[in-house]
Amino acid sequence: MIDIERLVDHHCHGIITDTLERPRLEALMSESHRPAIPGVTQFDKPLGQVIRRYCAPILDLEPLASADDYVRRRTELGGEEVASRLMKATRVAGMLIDTGHRSDDILGVEAMGALSGGFAHEVVRIESTMEQVARTAGSGLELIDGFDVLVRERAAGAVALKSIVAYRTTFAIDQTRPTRAEAIAAADAWLRRNEASGWRRLEDATLIRHALFQALDICTERKFPLQLHVGVGDLDVDMPKCDPTVFIPFVKQAEERDVPITLLHSFPFVQESAWMAEVFSNVYFDVGFTLNFTGPQARRIMEEALGMGPFFKQLYSSDAFGLAELHYLGAVQFRRVLDAVLSDWIAAGDCTAKDADRIAAMIGFENTERIYRL
Repeated sequence: MIDIERLVDHHCHGIITDTLERPRLEALMSESHRPAIPGVTQFDKPLGQVIRRYCAPILDLEPLASADDYVRRRTELGGEEVASRLMKATRVAGMLIDTGHRSDDILGVEAMGALSGGFAHEVVRIESTMEQVARTAGSGLELIDGFDVLVRERAAGAVALKSIVAYRTTFAIDQTRPTRAEAIAAADAWLRRNEASGWRRLEDATLIRHALFQALDICTERKFPLQLHVGVGDLDVDMPKCDPTVFIPFVKQAEERDVPITLLHSFPFVQESAWMAEVFSNVYFDVGFTLNFTGPQARRIMEEALGMGPFFKQLYSSDAFGLAELHYLGAVQFRRVLDAVLSDWIAAGDCTAKDADRIAAMIGFENTERIYRL
């Protein structure tokens, strides 16, 4: 067995500890915006298979207990007990938590650390920060100045910043800093649209460019990584334009400043992300929740990630949101498939057991601890 005990999850979210009715539970198992079609459930896919295989025993069930039995037992134990059992079973040393998505619905950083028994630090999402300011801003000038102040205040207690530019505008945008006048004009226009037709999330490319370059300034000053959403997501994703190679002009500017860029979950652009980690000194990547959603086939994803990417450039992430199951499975799947791949390398004479332990340590926690300066 390879030594993959210590893990630091460099990208994840909080969980919900309510006792969930089945529809809400299944909604949190899915990236879709609609329920499963009649006659099937979200357990009828690779993620459901590994929940039944690995999470069921933590809830005192046999491996591969039926979906009905799993849901029934989850309800019997209650949401808080389920969360406590599964989070402690992850055995992660720490978590870096993106607090910018549905923060009112999930546990915060401190509560997540207490529940898991490890350390927890915040990662600040820049688009959510600008949206927070916009709700009370009276003008574009107030919005831009308010964002610049608030993002710096929040960064003071964080370990990194994150952007979901790929979600909101795709990577296929102008990758230069807008002028202050351009940013203020775009902010005025966005606020007017919100006033005229109701709240709209931030999707203006000029405002997101302003936020990105403000984030780049902060990351340069504080020696922070900047996390970037890549690839997979829900209905909003324009997948071809979420390829990280489209964002190379911005990545080059970050490289000139020695700012680490971490490409999150990467699927289906795992090869592209690994290549970028090879050629750019500042690019890191993970395969995130892809290991959960590919279930029994997750080994193929790990093999792809290890195909070119330097071992000192890959990071462990669960990208879990909402369900404690996803945190637990992230750790289980990562340990399981990395052990399988490296054990095959040892058996084939391609590396020693010492080499394998070193690779696992780099990906599991050392790279994260180094670039986030933990």
